[in-house]
Amino acid sequence: MWAEADWPAPPGVRALQTVRTGGVSLPPYESFNLADHCGDTVGAVAENRRRLRVQLGLPAEPAWLQQVHGTAVVKLPAAGTQAQADASWTADAGVICAVLTADCLPVLLATRDGAVVAAVHAGWRGLAAGVLEATLAALPAEPARLQAWLGAAIGPQMFEVGDEVRAAFVDAAPESASAFRSSRPNHWYADLYALARQRLQRNGVAQIYGGGDCTYTQSQRYYSYRRDQRCGRMATLIWREGEAS
Repeated sequence: MWAEADWPAPPGVRALQTVRTGGVSLPPYESFNLADHCGDTVGAVAENRRRLRVQLGLPAEPAWLQQVHGTAVVKLPAAGTQAQADASWTADAGVICAVLTADCLPVLLATRDGAVVAAVHAGWRGLAAGVLEATLAALPAEPARLQAWLGAAIGPQMFEVGDEVRAAFVDAAPESASAFRSSRPNHWYADLYALARQRLQRNGVAQIYGGGDCTYTQSQRYYSYRRDQRCGRMATLIWREGEAS
């Protein structure tokens, strides 16, 4: 149903990513789809979210965002529910930051003392537009105090993009060229993990963990929009333990 983030968890912080098994959704959303915007039934999504809360003993409902591949960052819980944004952060216990993905890269951030946590939805559009930089700027903590975890995303052997995607990164930061490998004329394999690491490191985050799984090839474990088109979404969650106020 989920896997804990493989990082040295800050004190009092829980961080994890769900997998596609353990729920009630029928094909093509089989089975633990947690998104209510991809065509699955309302009842199935509600039951899967209930199972998530019960199995994890969550202190509150995750703060589900309306993700738009942008750079908006919201502070929780003041933003309320269903804010249109691609990142959220909190310093409150019991408030759960969450993003939904099925190839895009989920990035979790936390101060090493566990006082502040954040979740970021970072597909290529968001990465190129600066969603990681916007999140770092929004946090009340210096980047040097942060650590990051990269959840499962489409891997560099499967994420083929055109010249325009490569140019969006390389024109802004020439070193991004190392994250692209030619696949055929005017097309490239892009490494989302490498692009995210470069941007985090460039902005002062030195401790970066995770990255390596491929949502496209690991079909029994992960949803992949590029592989299946119609599919569910995994959730990546982070929160400070304790009851929500």
